[in-house]
Amino acid sequence: MNKKISIGALVSGGGTNLQAIIDSCESGAINGSLVFIGSDNPDAYGLVRGKKHNIPTFVVDYRSIIKDYKNNPEKICLPADFDLKKNIAKQNIFSNDDTRIVESFLITRAVAEAELIAKMKQYPFDLLVLAGFMRTLTPYFIDRINVEPEKPRIMNIHPALLPAFPGVDGYGDTFRYGCKIGGCTVHFIDYGEDSGPIIGQRAFKITKNDTLDSIKKKGLQLEWELYSECINLFAEDRS
Repeated sequence: MNKKISIGALVSGGGTNLQAIIDSCESGAINGSLVFIGSDNPDAYGLVRGKKHNIPTFVVDYRSIIKDYKNNPEKICLPADFDLKKNIAKQNIFSNDDTRIVESFLITRAVAEAELIAKMKQYPFDLLVLAGFMRTLTPYFIDRINVEPEKPRIMNIHPALLPAFPGVDGYGDTFRYGCKIGGCTVHFIDYGEDSGPIIGQRAFKITKNDTLDSIKKKGLQLEWELYSECINLFAEDRS
């Protein structure tokens, strides 16, 4: 690619990885710039970080959408291009779960994701980074961002050395399992849970004196460095 890339970001919370990306863009360590920050959480501090740097921000309130569906499922307004059967067939998150649970998940997410996509279209971007975005993306969203399937452009950072310990508590799982090595992984998103192609990893030693908090601190320091490096690989068309 070898050009300054436009980067969109999605966050749910404090956004420390987001801040590291912002700082790297402003210092020139990343050959790119943030063009928007979106969130599912109106109270996400990552939105405040964006405003401090004059980056456009927006919110899609997933909780309200899910609540409305639970209260009045017949009133849900699905996007015209949503195909429930195709999305069920593509997703690799649920296996033998109740069909109603799977359908409810995919339907509510499609409504939220259609709104996300509509807001994102205002800010053309080359790469979408998930910086602590705590919502699972469905095939509906992924297929509309990865318009060229062989060129994925949704990147995520995970607090474990994948493929070990996917899910929401990577550092906690690593610690409780008694591992001697921990780490973090940057990968592209696919239809499964933290199962997409790996771009880069960093590791650290875990000693007998470490606590879960100290492990998280070690990991975060590496996350901030690794994410910027992997974004640059994408900018250079080497990811």
